[in-house]
Amino acid sequence: MNIGFDSKRLYSNFTGLGNYSRTLVKNLQNFYPNFSYRLYTPSIRISSETDVFHKNPAFETIQPNTSFKSFWRSFSIAKEFAKDKIDLYHGLSNEIPFTTKQSGVKSVVTIHDLIFKVLPKTYPLIDRTIYDIKFKNSCRNADRIIAISESTKNDIVSYYGINRNKIDVIYQCCNPIFYEDIIIKEADETLTKYNLPSEYILYVGSVEDRKNLTGIIKSYLQLHPDHRIPIVIVGGRQAKQYSKRWQNLIRNSGLENRIIWLTDLKDNRSLRKIYQSAMALVYPSFYEGFGLPVAEALLSKTPVITSNISSMPEAGGPTSLYVDPNEPEELAQAIAKVLDNSELRNSMIEAGYKYATETFSPEKVTHQLVKCYERTLHPIE
Repeated sequence: MNIGFDSKRLYSNFTGLGNYSRTLVKNLQNFYPNFSYRLYTPSIRISSETDVFHKNPAFETIQPNTSFKSFWRSFSIAKEFAKDKIDLYHGLSNEIPFTTKQSGVKSVVTIHDLIFKVLPKTYPLIDRTIYDIKFKNSCRNADRIIAISESTKNDIVSYYGINRNKIDVIYQCCNPIFYEDIIIKEADETLTKYNLPSEYILYVGSVEDRKNLTGIIKSYLQLHPDHRIPIVIVGGRQAKQYSKRWQNLIRNSGLENRIIWLTDLKDNRSLRKIYQSAMALVYPSFYEGFGLPVAEALLSKTPVITSNISSMPEAGGPTSLYVDPNEPEELAQAIAKVLDNSELRNSMIEAGYKYATETFSPEKVTHQLVKCYERTLHPIE
């Protein structure tokens, strides 16, 4: 099979969409080395993350011979498909070229989430408009759609009226580091390196309203003093307005000395050790397409407390604790329960790890992906 990929995020994004793209393509090449892989990208950012694609002869990278790179990616790129004799094109980050159908090449698109539709106030109007045009085109014109959760599949059906039979739910894999054996000594060394305490509650993710960090702070204030162990926040760049409001909340709550902030932590090995040393991950988001930190925590043998809505129950499995993200008291009760009950905590660790390794196995997910490709190329009437 000769497969082409939209690789803009693979080569230029080093968070969610980029990580999804790199992990998916690497897993495919690992389990299906006889396939051909062509990576279409308007530009390349050289880094340790992208070297494996740029320098590996197993991948052929195609770039435009024009300065109109955005136009090339959205329209004229499809002219390359016939010349390169690809069997199938996979849009890895919510979109395919508008001219894909005219090329005669079958296509698949991964839709990660429809946050801009579900929570429109979290995006400017111009962004919502552009996303809506691109996503709608992709969902209607791709031969098949991959949703990264049942929740996202339901949103695609609800907002775009797509036939459910056209959509395959295929969960995403985590970085390969999260499937390695845990080494306790290295975890202890990481705590020392980042000056972290022996016990802490963990949050991993961006700083924005949707992630509900204010809910974490409000729940913390309802904890008994014995339960107020430090909160470690591993967060990326912050939205200035929300960050200022959140920092004011911390200051006014008198919690400056209880919050440990790690910004721009890009070392996944250290991140996993921070996960595995935490007493629990708290992730009370209002909406997620998948909820990758939840899966990463389970693979790190860390108990998870997360929201009972959107995709979080899919990521967290049957033994994580679920709360209403609008009720800080519920979150406080769940935190206290995990800290007080070692037997519960151990059972959550064991069952959560089993669920994650089985559900998000790279081999299992990659085989599901190839089955989707095969259905696309050879649909059953």
